[in-house]
Amino acid sequence: MGQTGITRRYRFCAAHRLHTDHLSPEENWAAFGKCNNPNGHGHNYVVLVTVAGSGEGSGKQGVDLGQLDRIVTERIVRRFDHHDLNQDPEFAHQTTTGENLVLLIWDLLAPQLPPGQLQKVGVIETRDNYFEYSGPARQAAQRTGGQHG
Repeated sequence: MGQTGITRRYRFCAAHRLHTDHLSPEENWAAFGKCNNPNGHGHNYVVLVTVAGSGEGSGKQGVDLGQLDRIVTERIVRRFDHHDLNQDPEFAHQTTTGENLVLLIWDLLAPQLPPGQLQKVGVIETRDNYFEYSGPARQAAQRTGGQHG
């Protein structure tokens, strides 16, 4: 039986600085360029959350959108909106790349939803940078460096 899904869009604005203590100042600049600015920079993030719907032709939506909106607002938007991502405890030992952010968002949402309901999380960071993850939550524990923007 096939499965449908629904994607909801959420927004938050946040600042960050792409920097790692494992690199020298010159290496950080070479890796991250202007995104390594000591004063940081900001993005108007768009988060796309896709959850499983019901089976084909069942006539049921299978997703409580009000509950999904509450979960994402509480766990993601309130946590990150108008904050410096580098100050978030989850980023204490990793770089605030889009890859790491999308993995963290997955990990924050997956336990709050019925098993198997979360299908995909996407993060639009800039006009040209989109990050996406779908998979087991614990794989996100392997977060490391990544691309910048």
